[in-house]
Amino acid sequence: MKTIVQVYQNKIEVKKSTFWAFLCPFEEFKNLLEKLKKDHPKAVHFVYAYRILNEFNQIIEDKNDDKEPKGTSAMPALNVLRGNELINTAVIIVRYFGGIKLGTGGLARAYSEAVSKVIENAILKPYEIQKTVKISINLKVFSRFEYFFKKFSISSKKEFKDDMVLITLYLNEIQEQEFEIFLKNFSFKDFKFLSV
Repeated sequence: MKTIVQVYQNKIEVKKSTFWAFLCPFEEFKNLLEKLKKDHPKAVHFVYAYRILNEFNQIIEDKNDDKEPKGTSAMPALNVLRGNELINTAVIIVRYFGGIKLGTGGLARAYSEAVSKVIENAILKPYEIQKTVKISINLKVFSRFEYFFKKFSISSKKEFKDDMVLITLYLNEIQEQEFEIFLKNFSFKDFKFLSV
């Protein structure tokens, strides 16, 4: 599986119709869709498709043809995401109608090509399943934890409360193993796990 970390865009023209594809990380999908609708008031369709991984590591997919004939736009877009094994990724295709009808086959090809082209320009990263861990750390030992997080490139969110630091960690499998070994250097007074 692969994913992306930023928004990519690409435009194609088919028989005077313009198809503007925007590939984005799923967490940016809703805001981007709203922004595109404001930025492109003369566009006739805002077709989208996405694939995400839920908390049980199951792939969830959704799509919307936005009044294009059923099966001619969102499904081809979703199939291109599937073919590229993209996860936690959405694509939005903004269409400006050029006056010439493309037919169902022509529409499907145009939407597929628009998504394929934007993916060709994107940097795809291998997707790693990450575990979310919440931990409360005593401020006295926090600098040692922080050093460890930097050393192993662990992404985290911090919140300071009194003499404790509440941290949410996102760990891949190797980071999780290293973290378990690292914690053996500390007593129960130094940290405690919080429910996720």
